[in-house]
Amino acid sequence: MKPTINVVIAVVLSMCVLFAARAAEPQYPARPVRVVVPFAPAGPTDFVARVLAQKMSEAWGQQFIVDNRAGAGGNIGMGIVANASPDGYTIIFVSSSLVANPGLYKKIPYDPNRSFAPVTKVVASPHAFFTHPSQPVKTIGELIALVKKSPQKFSMATPGIGTTPDLSGHLLKLDMKLDLVLVPYAGGGPSLAAVLGNQVPFGCQAIPPVTAHFKAGRLRPLALTDDKRSPVLPDVPTMAEAGYKGHEADTMTAMLLPAGTPKPIVDKLYQEVVRIMALPDVKERIAEQGFNVILNSPQAFSVQIKEEVARWGKVIRDAKIEVQ
Repeated sequence: MKPTINVVIAVVLSMCVLFAARAAEPQYPARPVRVVVPFAPAGPTDFVARVLAQKMSEAWGQQFIVDNRAGAGGNIGMGIVANASPDGYTIIFVSSSLVANPGLYKKIPYDPNRSFAPVTKVVASPHAFFTHPSQPVKTIGELIALVKKSPQKFSMATPGIGTTPDLSGHLLKLDMKLDLVLVPYAGGGPSLAAVLGNQVPFGCQAIPPVTAHFKAGRLRPLALTDDKRSPVLPDVPTMAEAGYKGHEADTMTAMLLPAGTPKPIVDKLYQEVVRIMALPDVKERIAEQGFNVILNSPQAFSVQIKEEVARWGKVIRDAKIEVQ
C-alpha cells in the first residue's frame, strides 16, 4: 500500500523541522567552560589542566577557565562537578584521589562509578621509592632487608594519608611484612623536604618533583612502581624487575564530566585531548615533568576506575587507614 500524499508531506515537514532545530543548536562550546581542579594551584593536576585549558581555548575560541577548588583531599571539587549540569560546560581534572577517597572517607559527595562521565586518563606518573644518600641501601631489596633487620627503627615519608604514594608504601609494608613507620606529610613538598634534610630516611612519591634531585645526587632512587622503566630515569628498575611483582601504581591526572553529559561532547573532548597531547610543544612539556601519556578511551577509563577503587579499597582496609 502506497503512502498518501499527506503522509509524505508530513514526513518531509518533520524532517525539515529536525534539520532546522539541529542547525539552530550552537556548536559546542558556544560559551566559556569551567575547568575545576580540586587542588591548589601549581601541583601536577593543575599543571596538566592548565596546559590543556590553554590549548582548547586557542583551538575553539572559547575560554576554558581553571577554577581551583581545593579541600578534603579533592572531595570538595569532585562534589561540585558531580552535581553540575551535564552540558559540557563543567569539566574536572582529578588525581588518584578519585579512586582512593571512596575507601578513605566514610562519606564522600560523589560516587566514582555513577557521578561522572569519564573522558580519559590523560597522564600518569609512577612512584619512586627513594632514600637519602647517607643511608646504606642502593636497591629496594636492601631497604627491605635493612628494615627487617631493625624493626621499628625506620620511617618513610609520603605526600599525605591515602595518596597513592602513601598507599604504595602501605602495600610494600603489607606484602613484605615490614615494621616500617609511614609518615604522611601535608603534600609532596614537605615530604620531599623531610627526606632531603635526612629527617626521614626513606620516601615514596610521584617522580616529577624528585627527578631533579635524583640526577643531582641529593636523593637515591631505588625502584619505580611502573610496568616499564621511565625515559627520564632509565637506570632505575621497576619493582617487578627488582623481584616484587604486583606493586604497579601511579598518580594520575584524568578528565571527567558530570554523569549524563551527551556522548558527542564526551567524544569531542576526548578527541581534542588526544590531538593536543600529540603537539610537539605539549609533548616536550609533559615529558620534562616525568609524566607518561595514557589517553585511554572513555570506555576503558570507566573500567579502570572500577578496578582501582576495588584495589585501593582493599589496601586501605588491610592497612586500617583512617581519615578523620
